[in-house]
Amino acid sequence: MGRNTRKRRTPLATKAIAASAALALGGGGLIWANFYASAHESNNQTWGGNQTKAATAQVATISCPDVQQKLTNVPWRARQGVATELANLDKQITEAYTRLASTRDAQAKDPSFVQNAIVGPLKEKRAATIDRIRIDIQRVGGRFDSSLAQLAACTTQNANQTTAGGNNGGQQQNNGGQQQNSGGQQQNNNGGQQQGNGGQQQGNNGGQAGDGPAAADFVDITKVAPNVQGKPNKLQNASTGTFTTRCGVNANQNHNSDNVIVAPGVTNGAHHVHDYVGNQKVNAFSSNQTFLQGGTSCQNRNDLSAYYWPVIREQDGTQEKDANADGGGKDLNVGKVLVAQQAQIKYVGSPAGKVVAMPQFLRIITGDAKAFVNGPANANAHWSCTGFENKVQLTDKYPICPQGSQVVRSFAFQSCWDGVNIDSANHRTHVAFADPASGVCPNGFKAIPQLTMRLVYNVPQPVIQADGTVKNAYAVDGFPEELHKPITDHDDFISVTTGGLANRIANCINSGRNCA
Repeated sequence: MGRNTRKRRTPLATKAIAASAALALGGGGLIWANFYASAHESNNQTWGGNQTKAATAQVATISCPDVQQKLTNVPWRARQGVATELANLDKQITEAYTRLASTRDAQAKDPSFVQNAIVGPLKEKRAATIDRIRIDIQRVGGRFDSSLAQLAACTTQNANQTTAGGNNGGQQQNNGGQQQNSGGQQQNNNGGQQQGNGGQQQGNNGGQAGDGPAAADFVDITKVAPNVQGKPNKLQNASTGTFTTRCGVNANQNHNSDNVIVAPGVTNGAHHVHDYVGNQKVNAFSSNQTFLQGGTSCQNRNDLSAYYWPVIREQDGTQEKDANADGGGKDLNVGKVLVAQQAQIKYVGSPAGKVVAMPQFLRIITGDAKAFVNGPANANAHWSCTGFENKVQLTDKYPICPQGSQVVRSFAFQSCWDGVNIDSANHRTHVAFADPASGVCPNGFKAIPQLTMRLVYNVPQPVIQADGTVKNAYAVDGFPEELHKPITDHDDFISVTTGGLANRIANCINSGRNCA
């Protein structure tokens, strides 16, 4: 992918935060001088004990082009086979990253080790997998873009970069006009240390095996300038109602690390753990028929929709029950899983006109679980604190909330539908965001009720210590190669209703009522 060189002016307050953070890291100021240094520079980082010192930019992760995003036209008969191969690509990257994280000594001794032992073999595996995708598509008469073969090659990446955007934050999101503030430029990942126990964290040091989160991933929200912009003006025909569905907070711990939308039929397709509310029978092998028989945690028994998101973990040294399981410790997601204190699920209308009912089995993914290496184009993360939500929203920082304030994750899903498809090959092109200034859907798209979600957590206040470690660190689960960056937060939804509920939701919103 080409690098997006677009720059945005960094607010003075943000620069001050970044400067003070660099000074607090004890030698971490050198990271700034090496921001654009080669990923293959020698590693002067000391691993071990409860601290890490970063003197130069170090290879932190594997960055591979996202093949799925380029597959916009896959015949239905080939989609299962293609989905399986795409999951294989994810598995290959995860395995390569795990090897990267466990061979720091070899890398320090041999500058060519990463290329020869990790990146080179990964390219060969990816090339073979992409060719199997070609075969799957052509076997059923589909057309395969031969340029996709060029996506086999991967690169190494520092912890202070994104592949598609050297500007790691402050980007404008097409999610209703809110501009996200980065809270400061990314720094190198200096919050972890190498361990030999499958990624299980030891102590309150804010990261495991260099996998994050790092001190640079946190910001004191009280020191971030307000950045929330106003919403579009409502037109005379606006749909102003709301519909709230109460589905609980997953207190029953319905978890798995499957990815039924992106990787159906593949166990551990997400490589991270999800919370599920609503439909109770969601896993890799679920079908539309399964959803109809799945039961629900929602008070409205006609709401069988699946609402799910990656869990948040408190990295306090606690060994969670999945410490040695897929999606958990095996995929470097460690620490105590936190249950949200509140989970508000609300459908809202369009400022530009009426909405049509959501189609049965519509699938929507908002945000990008791979946004750190993909770049921010599809990122839609919103982090804030209670009492600050109308003033500050963060995309690529975890907030440090003041005493008495709680961490808030919020999501605003795509609210425009192409009117035909309940899914698409890349799981994005069948839905779209409305124009942030006017609220109008793109040509050919219809406004549907916009799903919004707000999750509130009691999280001990993180503290960035003088040695650059983080006490009381927390992080969202993710693909391990994404280094648990907050920008990777995302949310998934499958619309499943009975008894005419979809029409009732649309009618309530169109009539301007607030229903529950």
